[in-house]
Parts: sequence; structure tokens; C-alpha cells
Amino acid sequence: MKNANLVSWAPRGAVLLALGALATGCGQGKTAQVPGLDKSVFDHFTMSVGGVPASLEIAILPGEQQRGLMQRGNLGKDEGMLFVDATPVRQSFWMKNTPEALDIGFIRPDGTIAEIYPLLPFDERTVLSHGSDLQFALEMPAGWFAAHGIRPGAKLERREIAAAVRDRGYNVAKFGLGDALPTPTP
Repeated sequence: MKNANLVSWAPRGAVLLALGALATGCGQGKTAQVPGLDKSVFDHFTMSVGGVPASLEIAILPGEQQRGLMQRGNLGKDEGMLFVDATPVRQSFWMKNTPEALDIGFIRPDGTIAEIYPLLPFDERTVLSHGSDLQFALEMPAGWFAAHGIRPGAKLERREIAAAVRDRGYNVAKFGLGDALPTPTP
């Protein structure tokens, strides 16, 4: 299950400190390039959701997805979190330890929003998608989708998702997004 749950900050901090210690002193004053550490889950990326700009954090690693927006009650009105899976799956989310009401949109690989559901604070009941062809999930503050007229059929731009995944230090091809970015010219 993904979203606000299960992962504590202490183990995550210890891992980041250890990786940081390994990175220092490598390569004549340069920081070692560790995938996923160029930008973290806490960095924001501006993306268009059905034509509406949103400031999104990108959860890629299992621990990031499990933690989600847990213990966060300070989302801005246009802030949220995009969960990125490597392949399409049936999505499963809950709200354990999440104090802020949210809405979730389940999204197909082509960026089309297929389903939208409300999520209640601290609710440990699982919200399952109907479809199993969903590669992304987007959590936004409660009422955000409706306030902006965003319904199933609206789209996220795949190139914006791919750019954020790349900027987090990951190979976009592993997420089926290799065709979403322009090929660099030599």
C-alpha cells in the first residue's frame, strides 16, 4: 500500500547521512552522483494537470511512496504528490497518519486521469483503483480537482513527468517514459 504510512524518518535520515558521508571527498571536490539524490522527494516540480499548474513532489522509491504525505498538514492550495510506478498496476492507497483530507487521481501511462476519489484524514481503509492499467497516482488537497474542473479524461503531460523523473536522477526508459523527452542532439 502506498501513501501516508509506515516509514519513519529516523531510518531514512540515517541512510541519507551515510550516503552523504560516502559522497564527500570523492572526485576532487565534486559530489558523487548517486541516482535519486540530485533532487529528492521533497523537491517540487511544476506540472500541468488538465491545464492547471500544480507544484508536485515526486515519489519514486518504495519508501517515499509508503510515506507519501504522512504527518503532513501543510500542503499549499496547489501542492501535491505524484506517485510514479515503473509499470501499470492496480493502485492501492490509505491515509494512515495523514491529517489532511486529500483527493487522489489514478492515471494511465499516457497521462490520462482515469479515476478520482476522496481520501479522509487518518482513514486506514484501503482505496483501490478499479483499473489495473494505472501507472501514476496524484494526491492533491481535498476538493482541488473539482475546484479546477478536472475530471477523468483530463491529462498530465508525459514529458513533464519524464523530466521530473530524470531530474530525480532516474532513467526515464525504466518507467516507460523514454519517448516523452526530446532526444538530445550531438
